[in-house]
Amino acid sequence: MARKYTIKTQDKPYFVTFTIVEWVDVFTRNIYKDIFMESLVYCQKNKGLEVYAYCFMTNHIHLILGIKEDLLLQDAIRDLKSFTSRHIRKALEENHQESRKEWMLSIFKNLGKHNARNKDFQFWIQDNHPIELNTNEKLFQKLNYIHQNPVEAGFVEKPEDWLWSSAGSYAEIRQSPIELIYI
Repeated sequence: MARKYTIKTQDKPYFVTFTIVEWVDVFTRNIYKDIFMESLVYCQKNKGLEVYAYCFMTNHIHLILGIKEDLLLQDAIRDLKSFTSRHIRKALEENHQESRKEWMLSIFKNLGKHNARNKDFQFWIQDNHPIELNTNEKLFQKLNYIHQNPVEAGFVEKPEDWLWSSAGSYAEIRQSPIELIYI
């Protein structure tokens, strides 16, 4: 059976969502967001990843991504998710101040044991639900959706006020730590 949501072409940007299993609120702590942010920057420099927009929520991340010529977006996404899963796990295990450590690790380990695609740990839901943004209408709709996410969640009044989003860069209020390809 063919999957409805797959990366079919490499020459268009895609809207993707990386969701933490069981919707665990890991990204309430900056240490874990920093790991993901640094990994994005690494993938830009070393894996040809192009980032158009992003928004970190407490339990998921929305992105608009593309890839440079002769590379595969699905490979960069696989490597990004694999790396961040391992490093966030390590940070959780070593964080003696993390009050939710045992609870979170037990969820990730239990789900990993029961998923044949993992060895002993699962951090991300495996589907990214990629949507090809092959028209300007789709591109701007998803950009707006990403930037409005923290507003809709009630975290901020204006998209550019959310620090873990590209909205501030698009509004020219602050520089993103990630090199963006502006839409």
